[in-house]
Amino acid sequence: MVQQLAEPEWDILNHFENDVLDIGRTFTTNKEDWYDIMLQDGSKAQYPKWFRPYQDEKGVWRVPNKHGKIIAKMPPGSTFFDQTTFPYIDGYPDTFKDLPQAMDKVMWSAFPVSPWDHAGENTFWNDLRTNCLKLRNETDKALIIGVGCNLFEWGTFLRRMDYFLMDMVMEPVKVEALLDALMEHHLSTLEKICHAVGDIVDMVKFGDDLGMNNGPFMSPETYQKLFKPRHKQLCDFAKKNSCMHTYLHSCGSIYKLIPDLIEAGFEILNPVQTNCRDMEPEKLKREFGKEITFWGGGIDTASVLNHGKPEDIGRHVLDRLQIFNQGGGYVFNTVHNILPDVPPENIVRLFDAVQEFNS
Repeated sequence: MVQQLAEPEWDILNHFENDVLDIGRTFTTNKEDWYDIMLQDGSKAQYPKWFRPYQDEKGVWRVPNKHGKIIAKMPPGSTFFDQTTFPYIDGYPDTFKDLPQAMDKVMWSAFPVSPWDHAGENTFWNDLRTNCLKLRNETDKALIIGVGCNLFEWGTFLRRMDYFLMDMVMEPVKVEALLDALMEHHLSTLEKICHAVGDIVDMVKFGDDLGMNNGPFMSPETYQKLFKPRHKQLCDFAKKNSCMHTYLHSCGSIYKLIPDLIEAGFEILNPVQTNCRDMEPEKLKREFGKEITFWGGGIDTASVLNHGKPEDIGRHVLDRLQIFNQGGGYVFNTVHNILPDVPPENIVRLFDAVQEFNS
């Protein structure tokens, strides 16, 4: 909900020959859980009942959490919500016994994607397994579950980006204490996932946006010290306790970190933002194509998909497929979310080009 992304219906998925399903969709089928809304362009849509944004007198959309506190806003003209509450902005606590409560004050946790909006229900873990088994028996598509387990990002969510970046240099002891508390929380969740669906689901999706447009948020040395050992612990746990492949969503220019990400145990990398510095498709495929599967990089959504003509889209997609598909180890996807300024005909041409290549 935070990013205002749609959940495609089955007929759309099948028409465009989609290969993968997020198992969260199995928790979104109850019509009573949704209500009708009108998007800013006049389109009809639905929100889950627990997501109740309202527009103030200045045209800003604001979203309260279950306690009534505003924790996200969307300014006029924007298409996604920004975080407004940072629980540790005034400093780190002496202990992290309140970490789950602090996390719930952040929009990314308060407004989670399915199935995690049902995680508080008594039957959740049994329902998760039942739903996964049913979906597995109904489709031959690959199944994925998003677990997050973000480390760097949770530091920025709790402290705020500017403070946490400084903390990594000036307060490394406090940063590591927070990361250890996060790991305890994440491993507990990961253990439950592995037990419930680790023998059914094909991929577990971790997340940690480590890059800006021009390079990583940190040096390789800082990543190696603070995050790599913990990422490795997560990957090792998933591989030891499930049949799931390890998938990392990490935005931006992360070329300098890819060798360490591979060593940490990530098998799949997404979204492969080739419009960022050092993320040229040829270089990525040549240097890392035998060691990690690239899931993305198929087309630039910020300048090509939204501004190009359908014929431009076709050429761009086919060129990327020629590069990334060499030797296998590639799943086509855009470099990031498809935004509202993309013409529908360009989306159709995008998928048509992939089907042409596959045929």
